[in-house]
Amino acid sequence: MKITQNRLIFISSLSFVLFYNFSFFSNVIKVYPLNLSNIGFLISLAIVLWAFIVFILELISYKKTIKPLLIFLFFASSFAAYFMDTYGVIIDDSMLINVIQTNTEESLGLLSAKLLTYFVLLGLIPSILIYKIKIHYSTIKKDLVAKIIAIVGTIVLIGAIISMFGGNYASFFREHKPLRQHTNPTFWIYSVGKLTGSLLKNKDKKVTPLGMDAKIEEHQRKKIVVMVVGEAARWDHFSLNGYSKETNPMLKKEDIINLPNVTSCGTSTAHSVPCMFSVKTRKEFDIDDAPYEENVLDVLNHTGKVAIIWRDNNSDSKGVAGRIGEQDYRSNKNNTICDGECRDEGMLVGLDKFIEQNSNKDILIVLHQMGNHGPEYYKRYPKAFEKFTPTCKTNQLESCTKEQLSNAYDNAILYTDAFLSKTINFLKKYDNKYDTSMIYMSDHGESLGENGIYLHGMPYMIAPEAQKHIGSILWFGNNTRKSIPYQKIVQNSKNDYSHDNLFHTLLGAFEVKTSVYEKEKDMVNAYR
Repeated sequence: MKITQNRLIFISSLSFVLFYNFSFFSNVIKVYPLNLSNIGFLISLAIVLWAFIVFILELISYKKTIKPLLIFLFFASSFAAYFMDTYGVIIDDSMLINVIQTNTEESLGLLSAKLLTYFVLLGLIPSILIYKIKIHYSTIKKDLVAKIIAIVGTIVLIGAIISMFGGNYASFFREHKPLRQHTNPTFWIYSVGKLTGSLLKNKDKKVTPLGMDAKIEEHQRKKIVVMVVGEAARWDHFSLNGYSKETNPMLKKEDIINLPNVTSCGTSTAHSVPCMFSVKTRKEFDIDDAPYEENVLDVLNHTGKVAIIWRDNNSDSKGVAGRIGEQDYRSNKNNTICDGECRDEGMLVGLDKFIEQNSNKDILIVLHQMGNHGPEYYKRYPKAFEKFTPTCKTNQLESCTKEQLSNAYDNAILYTDAFLSKTINFLKKYDNKYDTSMIYMSDHGESLGENGIYLHGMPYMIAPEAQKHIGSILWFGNNTRKSIPYQKIVQNSKNDYSHDNLFHTLLGAFEVKTSVYEKEKDMVNAYR
């Protein structure tokens, strides 16, 4: 039996509405409860979504392209449906950047039987049916007329339905814009187009220099600053911030300054890491422009007096250290500390040699943690740190109890606590010769099932506080404390800070003089 191209599009679009949009309709029902007053509007939404998918497919397909297009859409939408249904994420352009930058190890951590089920039922089986089906093609003129009728028909249908439920759609479009970001495949198609457009726009763009006037006047003692970039560490799971579980026993033994009110620039590593090292504020920052703009590492490098090393136990520096050079410490088997997974503390191995080789310069060491990278929190710490039990030992977070999930996450925070303590003790060895200090800031927070949302990466405007309010601390060696307004920093530690402050704090730490430095944004020197 043969089927016309239009009919194939109609049926495929209906399949997308019925089987790939659980996330969309479940979120819609939270706003428009399933009752008699809303039932008509909810049905109309399904029809409008169907008509809109038909409209898009009619526009972008033609004869021989329809089969490969639909096969691609079914495969891609099966993955989108899985991640939206399972973790409550949204597939926007920032999330697509995360997908592109995800390494093999991170990808393997997401594999599960449930993902395979989605892939087979929503991706493989529909694609096989599409491949085997025979399409009846008429003359070019008749096919074109049929396509025009379908396109015009969907526009008329959508217009008629919206006019019938005008009040509902007015609030839907004006007050509940985020709901549309859950539609599958329409929103991720839009996001692909947006990301592609930005990449094409910037393909010939050159890097804009920054802080070329940067200089460091000679100071009596050289400086060592360790900047620890945390991963997915939310502030309210730090016992330093009043959390009921003791997740920071080691840091409490150190003379640290806890910063309880720090917010991130974004909700994903791909966005936050470039942003936190950028001169731009969160509101000014554009992820599309970031690869073509120098950051604080470049400014420090322009001085010619700071030796910089970036060590990574995550995916990579997201371009931040691209012009400086970065090390994936896991690639050097002599330096790694691994027990099934390479541990953050391994990034400290071999740093003595780097310091020795650069004894005539100030030194910045950036350590990018694996930290609390989800969803497999139980893999983020050695067995000795499994203090809180029972734990969630699967990447299917929704199948775990709240207690199990929280325990696994908190054990990873406990390991970060130990890692930061080891970093501080590493610096103490150099306290007699250098001015030493450490800054710790997480890149973003993490959702642990609140309101059915897991992991991170939600659009900033609608992201919960758990994804934006982060853990952060400062530590200064004995000699450094004598040269900074230490007590004033302590007194102001509860001030509202953000990733916007990091650029200027790092420049201030090395006493860099440059036109791009703003003292009032420096968390240390603003109180002089």
